[in-house]
Amino acid sequence: MLSARSLFQEIIDDDDSFQLFCSIAASGEAQGGWENGRIAALVPAGMRDMAPKITRHGADEDKHGRIFNALLKKRGLPPVDVPPETDYTMLLEKRGIGLAHEKLKRDEPLTERDIIVYLAHSRVTEQRAADQMDMLVKHFGDHPELGRAIRMICNDEDNHLAYCHEELLRLAYAGHGRLIQRTLRESALTEIGVYRDVSLAVMSHMGRLLHWPGAKSAVLAAGIRAMYAYERAAGWRRMVDLKMPERRDALGGPATPAPAF
Repeated sequence: MLSARSLFQEIIDDDDSFQLFCSIAASGEAQGGWENGRIAALVPAGMRDMAPKITRHGADEDKHGRIFNALLKKRGLPPVDVPPETDYTMLLEKRGIGLAHEKLKRDEPLTERDIIVYLAHSRVTEQRAADQMDMLVKHFGDHPELGRAIRMICNDEDNHLAYCHEELLRLAYAGHGRLIQRTLRESALTEIGVYRDVSLAVMSHMGRLLHWPGAKSAVLAAGIRAMYAYERAAGWRRMVDLKMPERRDALGGPATPAPAF
């Protein structure tokens, strides 16, 4: 029987597939760390109070990248190059979601609109990350090799999502509600398409590494496309609603270290 647990168990039990999985995850987290670091440095003067939280967000992402690289090192495996078709962050940027790297590489202050776009994009992608980590904790939270790492990352992702909700609501109350809702909807509809494409690409690579039969790969691909159809029809709405989180000021302090990794 195919299930998320059985599939991920296959991936982590095999060195080659585990190596690709951790390399993809580490690359994406490191990219997120760089983006947040640049945004924090370029926050406009009127929003400088947000800079420490954005810095904390970036520090958490950097930490996650180090954790995935540490998991590889623990098995004696080096990182591998990430296939372009599996690079979620790069593909989102190419589709116009978030702030362009070209803009972030310049030493010019961002605008208030740029920060709203960044937060709306983050609210969507952090929802995806939080959902994925919740699934991994549910099935592998007690795993001797991965459990502590994924629990730590899951807690951080929940903090990131809470931060996005709180900051976007604050900006909505300040009069930016229409821009926020429009940007959230555009980001969500684009993200679900990119997530489908990346999921298909990752499963294709995993299938080759794990020698899955054609029928198994076809069933998995059909499942990914069915999830996309659901998200396109209605599921995207969970990625755009805003509510005041139980965790208030979730990024109000320094990043939590991960000395064990």
